[in-house]
Amino acid sequence: MSSILADVFCILDIETGCLEEKNKREHFTQLVGACLVLVPDTVLKERLDPETLESLGLIKQAQQFNQKIVKIKTKLFYKQQKFNLLREENEGYAKLITELGQDLSGNITSRLVLENIKSLIGCFNLDPNRVLDIILEVYECRSDQDEFFVPLIKSYMCEAQTLCHILGFKFKFYQEPNGETPSSLYHVAAALLQHNLIELGDLYVHLLPMDPSILEEHKREITEAKQIARKLTMVVVPSEKTEEKDKEKEKEEEKNEKPPDNQKLGLLEALLKIGDWQHAQSIMDQMPSFYAASHKSIAVALCQLLHITIEPLYRRAGVPKGAKGALNRPLKSKQAPKPAEAFEDLRKEVFTMLCYLGPHLSHDPVLFAKIVRLGKGFMKEYQNDKQEDKDRMDTLLSCFLSITDQVLLPSLTLMDCNACMSEELWGLFKMFPYQHRYRLYGQWKNETYNSHPLLVKVKAQTVDRAKYIMKRLTKENVKPSGRQIGKLSHSNPTILFDYMLSQIQWYDNLITPVVDSLKYLTSLNYDVLAYCIIEALANPEKEKMKHDDTTISAWLQSLASLCGSVFRKYPIELAGLLQYVTNQLKAGKSFDLLILKEVVQKMAGIEIADEMTQEQLEAMTGGEQLKAEGGYFGQIRNTKKSSQRLKDALLDHELALPLCLLMAQQRNGVVFLEGGEKHLKLVGKLYDQCHDTLVQFGGFLASNLSTEDYIKRVPSVDILCNQFHTPHDAAFFLSRPMYAHQILSKYDELKKTEKGNRQQQKVHKYIAACDLVMAPVHDSVVSLHPPKVWDDISPQFYATFWSLTMYDLAVPHNAYDREVNKLKVQMKAIDENPEMPPNKKKKEKERCTALQDKLQEEEKKQLEHVQRVLQRLKLEKDNWLLAKSTKNETITKFLQLCIFPRCIFSAIDAVYCARFVELVHQQRTPNFCTLLCYDRVFSDIIYTVASCTENEARRYGRFLCCMLDTVTRWHSDRAIYEKECGNYPGFLTILRATGFDGGNKADQLDYENFRHVVHKWHYKLTKASVHCLETGEYTHIRNILIVLTKILLCYPKVLNLGQALERRVHKICLEEKEKRPDLYALAMGYSGQLKSRKPYMVPENEFHHKELPVRNTGPTTVQNGPGSAGKPASTTSTGKPEEGASEENEKSKEKSQSAVKAASKTNNTTPKVTTSNGNGATNSTKLIKEKEDKDKSGKEKNKEKKEKTPAATPEAKAPGKEKQKEERPGKEEKTRETKEKTPKSEKEKFKKDEKASKDDKAKASGGESKSSAEKEREKEPSKERDVAKEAKTKESSKGEKAAVAGSLKSPVPRSESSESEREQKRRKLDTHSSPSHSSTVKDNLNELKDSATKHYTNHSTATLSKSKEREVDKKDMEKSRDRSREREKKERKRDHSNSDREVAQELKRRKDENGTSSSKHSKSESPSNSPQPNEKEKSKSSKSSSKEKSDSAKPEKGSSGGKKESRHDKEKAEKKEKRESTGAKEDKKTP
Repeated sequence: MSSILADVFCILDIETGCLEEKNKREHFTQLVGACLVLVPDTVLKERLDPETLESLGLIKQAQQFNQKIVKIKTKLFYKQQKFNLLREENEGYAKLITELGQDLSGNITSRLVLENIKSLIGCFNLDPNRVLDIILEVYECRSDQDEFFVPLIKSYMCEAQTLCHILGFKFKFYQEPNGETPSSLYHVAAALLQHNLIELGDLYVHLLPMDPSILEEHKREITEAKQIARKLTMVVVPSEKTEEKDKEKEKEEEKNEKPPDNQKLGLLEALLKIGDWQHAQSIMDQMPSFYAASHKSIAVALCQLLHITIEPLYRRAGVPKGAKGALNRPLKSKQAPKPAEAFEDLRKEVFTMLCYLGPHLSHDPVLFAKIVRLGKGFMKEYQNDKQEDKDRMDTLLSCFLSITDQVLLPSLTLMDCNACMSEELWGLFKMFPYQHRYRLYGQWKNETYNSHPLLVKVKAQTVDRAKYIMKRLTKENVKPSGRQIGKLSHSNPTILFDYMLSQIQWYDNLITPVVDSLKYLTSLNYDVLAYCIIEALANPEKEKMKHDDTTISAWLQSLASLCGSVFRKYPIELAGLLQYVTNQLKAGKSFDLLILKEVVQKMAGIEIADEMTQEQLEAMTGGEQLKAEGGYFGQIRNTKKSSQRLKDALLDHELALPLCLLMAQQRNGVVFLEGGEKHLKLVGKLYDQCHDTLVQFGGFLASNLSTEDYIKRVPSVDILCNQFHTPHDAAFFLSRPMYAHQILSKYDELKKTEKGNRQQQKVHKYIAACDLVMAPVHDSVVSLHPPKVWDDISPQFYATFWSLTMYDLAVPHNAYDREVNKLKVQMKAIDENPEMPPNKKKKEKERCTALQDKLQEEEKKQLEHVQRVLQRLKLEKDNWLLAKSTKNETITKFLQLCIFPRCIFSAIDAVYCARFVELVHQQRTPNFCTLLCYDRVFSDIIYTVASCTENEARRYGRFLCCMLDTVTRWHSDRAIYEKECGNYPGFLTILRATGFDGGNKADQLDYENFRHVVHKWHYKLTKASVHCLETGEYTHIRNILIVLTKILLCYPKVLNLGQALERRVHKICLEEKEKRPDLYALAMGYSGQLKSRKPYMVPENEFHHKELPVRNTGPTTVQNGPGSAGKPASTTSTGKPEEGASEENEKSKEKSQSAVKAASKTNNTTPKVTTSNGNGATNSTKLIKEKEDKDKSGKEKNKEKKEKTPAATPEAKAPGKEKQKEERPGKEEKTRETKEKTPKSEKEKFKKDEKASKDDKAKASGGESKSSAEKEREKEPSKERDVAKEAKTKESSKGEKAAVAGSLKSPVPRSESSESEREQKRRKLDTHSSPSHSSTVKDNLNELKDSATKHYTNHSTATLSKSKEREVDKKDMEKSRDRSREREKKERKRDHSNSDREVAQELKRRKDENGTSSSKHSKSESPSNSPQPNEKEKSKSSKSSSKEKSDSAKPEKGSSGGKKESRHDKEKAEKKEKRESTGAKEDKKTP
């Protein structure tokens, strides 16, 4: 209180002293005088002014008081008191030194010595400060005697400031330019600091260098390190190199001049040595990070302190079994850190010390190993922890991860290629999940190297060394270069691999030598390599597409290839890479599937190659051993271990099914999500890559996963499709192996339960196993499609189709034999090789023998399996196709839901689809029309081809090739056709027939007509190909060229079709050479192969039976579309009435139109195609005129021949007339179809056309059996028929004229073309008299230009009298006779014997078939909108057919009067026929 009052008075004294008013000053004096009782005099004398004190009476005179103060201050602060300076004696100091330097091992204590020192000071008048200095000097000399000197100093001088000043002066003495502070002085200072005799702050100011200079030095080091790094990456000119060397020498000389000693670091080292961590930490905090530890002595001292601290815990949890190791004794000092007994204790000080140490742990590899082993010990406890102290353990785990990041990895960088430490560290790292590891590697690579100047230098040196090695790396020096790479990678793998990968991205030819050179890496390095690859793949700065945006970048392809090779050859963990691909797929990015594709290919030996040879494809349909030996381009051997690693990685991380599902979903994502911005070509490639990888990956899972694993992971088909939205083809692809596994396991169970070895019993058991396994599948597939689908095909058929493979359908005996023979050759070569050592010979021969046995065993096993499957299918087939609507609809569903999705799935599936169609045909499956199926496949491929990707086009081409191969085999030989098709329900021409009567030959398509159909298919393919080639669209052209290349063995077979294709392809070559080089390359490749196939092509008349036209038939009689190849009773023409859709109507229109249009092109020797009457399309008007001149002279001869031979009429017309008869049902069916599908106005036109054409045909056939065409003709009066004939004649000539500018052109003989022009002009005069048909022809003109060449000529004039009609009939007979003679002459020249045999066979067959042609026609004429023919119509048709049979027999028996008899029969039956036809007409109109 008194002090506060004194302070107040002091302030008031100053304030009032400045005032001029004296009264206030007096008031202040009185106040203070009154308070003298409260405030002591001494206090006031200290605070108040001397004048005020004088006025208060506390002092006598102010002046004297001031003088006295000055004297006291001078004495205190400026006068040195050396009271004994002259009186102290040297002997005292000598005795003092002796006292301090005596042997201290006895009972001498610091207290006893202190008493003696005091005595000496008193006796010899010694200066106490100098005594203290001598004590410190002796302590410095005897620094090991801490226990004696520290208590002595503490007892002698307790003032810290004085002690600190004396030490400061000692340090100052050594701060000369060349001075070196002794370590003993550091030790003394450290000991005094540890025992708190002095304060660090007081001593720190006495030490040099100053903190700012330390900071500057640190910055200078970083700058220098960066300059060094920059120089190493720069390209230096030789002249500049010498200058730089001089500068470096100067710098080195400057460095050699020793700078003043860093006393702060010396003190720090001493503190660490005695274990004073707190003061040491304080000093390190004053400096830049890692500055102190960068000095080796500091780092070593700190490491030693750490050794001592972790010793107990290391002995308990870190020492490996069998290891001993030197013991580290604990420090005696109580102030030293406490040794760690448990992992929890490490958090107190050990982790902190390690963080201060940082990368400089590299100075002590032993401590490095100890820390790593402690980490391993902790991870074992962590993994075994029962979640009791989860938080505590998680905290410790994060501490260990931090230490790994900040200390262990940077320290490894500074170690000089220490492979042992790398392996030791991997022992810890492999216990971390890959996510933690990769995070650590990322920090190591991208951040750690910039944290310290030394690391910056190391990084630059590593890159420089890596460049040196990579420049010299070749296939020849892989071993030495590999060793250098190994040495460099032990310490700095991230930097080395980063550079190597950058080089590989530029130069893909480095991949092989680099992969081979990596064999000297440690396990940690391999893991780092995996991380570096993933980081390179995920680099956001790199574009994964080339600049043209149409192809995947080369760097990505190179990295993917490297991935496959590296992961196969070395034991690297795959989880990270697989997860990366999965994450990319989740994000909707499919580029990186390339990596998965390469990894599976290299590690599992499963290739995806659409460019397989036929032999490889054949091998792929066998067992696993055959696939491995003959199914792939590269014989990838020894994949057992690598495929096991891949499988384990997928199963351990649950990635197998997710990858499959993501790929299946991504296929559509490529098009609809990714595809918007990307080039169409790139979208196609990505789609193919996604699909191929799915097929490859699914194949890997199927062949490597055990049955239990597979079934456990793959859900059922309905779940895959409905829940996971997997496309159906992919869902069945994934499920297929599961069904096969389940059936086999169930079959084995049944075999064990019932013992019986008979083959029949085995088959029954197999079928029972199939039923048990597939029954749930049949139920589950019902939900995949609308209920309407199952009206035509059964779920059982659908599931059977999708669940079988080529392995189930056929045994590739040739492939097995081929591989066995290869092995035999190998064994022979081994025997004959004299250089091979005997042991190796023996091993190789054993290997070959074992493989041979395996293959033979596998073949036997597959043969038994295929037999069982075929038996099963034989039993199932009756329930396959329900055909509740129509056969046409059934085929549509079959193609849409089964064939087309699967034939483009893989190359083997393409073969499977073709084989399955053939199998269904061979099994005589009810309601399956083989003809219709093949026709739908070949008829219009434009849309299918246009919608394919590049690889899908290859597979589709392969499918077409297999289908064509079957058709070509049937087409090649009548015997094969009769055996494999002749009596099969698939070749019935009556599509509505519910049953199949094998004996009814009339309902079957005969061999010659089948050849016409095949020609039609070939023409259809040509038309589609030409269309695609002429579109100019990239996708159309590329795909059709791919497809054409694939089907080259089977198509084109006809010379003119091949020439047409050749011209188009040549045009593409010219147009695309500069614009689109890839199309040019494809076209050139196909063009060359096409030319090489030319010798195998045949003229059209050799490909199928051709005849010159008998009679002019108007455009409406041409039924079979463009290039109809004379298809009289083809599947499409008979099947079309069932379709009942406007689309089919348009198609039929197009076919009839384009057939007429092509007529004008015949003379140009373009693709030779027959008319629907089966006649040759190559006839010319010149021939017709010559025959007209011969008509009269040949009449009498014809009559004589008729009388001699009863069967002359049909024989004369064979094979042309015979074909005509067969074709009529097809034509009428086609006409009926167009009638039903067009509006009323068009229906009337078609009716007239139909009647007119039937009239002409009936006349031409004379006394032959009456077909349904004759029935229709008799419905109209003769006048109407004649008008129709005239109209058709004119229209045909008009069609010929209009179609001259067709697309399929080639040079022609001048005589033929001039004759045909004259003929056309002659006909053109009468064109306006045919109003009933002009509109039809007009509509057709637009599409007529693309079709095949046909000529329709008319040589009869319309008359109304019957006598003229008879004359015309006779003329026709004679003409046909002449034509048949000419044709026979030509055939004799080509092959005399074959011709005779063929004519005889034709005669015999036609006799059998004549009786059934009319009934066949009446059956096929049922209206399209009624599913079954009416009972009325059936009865009528049966009556008419029996009538016709009797009628048709008559002209054969008659002689010269045969013509009259047939005419009489016609008149007799006319009334009855009218009644029947009108009845059928009414039935037709009613719906």
